[in-house]
Amino acid sequence: MKKIFKQIIDLFGREKVQKEVKEVRVDTTVQEKNITFPTDRKLTKKVIDHWMGIARKEGITLKRTYTFEIRKLKQQLQFARKLKDLRKHIKAEKKLHGLAFKLYRDVVNHLNPIPMSYKEELDVLYRVLTQQRNDKNKIYSIHEPEVLCISKGKEHKQYEFGNRSSFAYTRGSGIIVGAMTIEGNAYDGHTQLEQVKELTGGRIKNAIVDKGYQIKGGIRGVDIVMPKNLKRESYYLKKKREERCRSRAGIEGLISHLKHDHRMLRNYLSGAAGDQINTLLAATAYNMKKWMWLKRDEIFSLILRWIFQAPVLAPVNPLR
Repeated sequence: MKKIFKQIIDLFGREKVQKEVKEVRVDTTVQEKNITFPTDRKLTKKVIDHWMGIARKEGITLKRTYTFEIRKLKQQLQFARKLKDLRKHIKAEKKLHGLAFKLYRDVVNHLNPIPMSYKEELDVLYRVLTQQRNDKNKIYSIHEPEVLCISKGKEHKQYEFGNRSSFAYTRGSGIIVGAMTIEGNAYDGHTQLEQVKELTGGRIKNAIVDKGYQIKGGIRGVDIVMPKNLKRESYYLKKKREERCRSRAGIEGLISHLKHDHRMLRNYLSGAAGDQINTLLAATAYNMKKWMWLKRDEIFSLILRWIFQAPVLAPVNPLR
């Protein structure tokens, strides 16, 4: 996918891209995974379903399946939303959690010693049951355990569940010259600029970013421009910096196009590799569409030439 992305960038002309890449705009967004909003009730019920599935697959006869109790507790948890039912809600949640632990012990005792094929799955299920509210590296989805809970400070959507994706684009032509995913909450400024250098072969002089890219000491050889107040700065330099920072806001529209037009709104590909593939393909499609628009006259003339020079075939009689 990275090679395909590089080939699309080269379509714009290597010299042109190297000239424009001297000043890039960088920003991150959240690529949401295809999971439901995680709640304790949902996760506990999914853990119980996994235990039942393993028992059926291995031919294990459980002491009890607790089918009636689980169905009754699910109904209590589903409709106990009023304040007067809060105590019943907490009690039912604890009871459902206890039943999940009982099934866990029953299945593990029958599987002892645990086969290697189940070790990773059982580890994820056990972490779901034992994680607390204030724990770090919590699991929000059983089939996608690497999903993170990310807060971007949005008023309409406080938390998003997925991974962070970073993009770099040029101001002149608006070409995406860098697209990558970030694992965890690591700082990504160094890696993003290194990827841009690798893909384009150009030298970055200025990188216009937001305050999320603050790093002690900066990046060697690159002037990091961000909206911050400097005490020793003239009025002219301050206005120039503010103008450049305002131009960075153009990447918000670019990210919106990637999400709504190029399938980045929800990621259906599995695992960390799926996150990287979806991000690179979205950026590739955006660049390809832009290149086709810039070369629309040439492409249209080629299509017309092909139509008028194509040989005229005689009509075929369907009855013969």
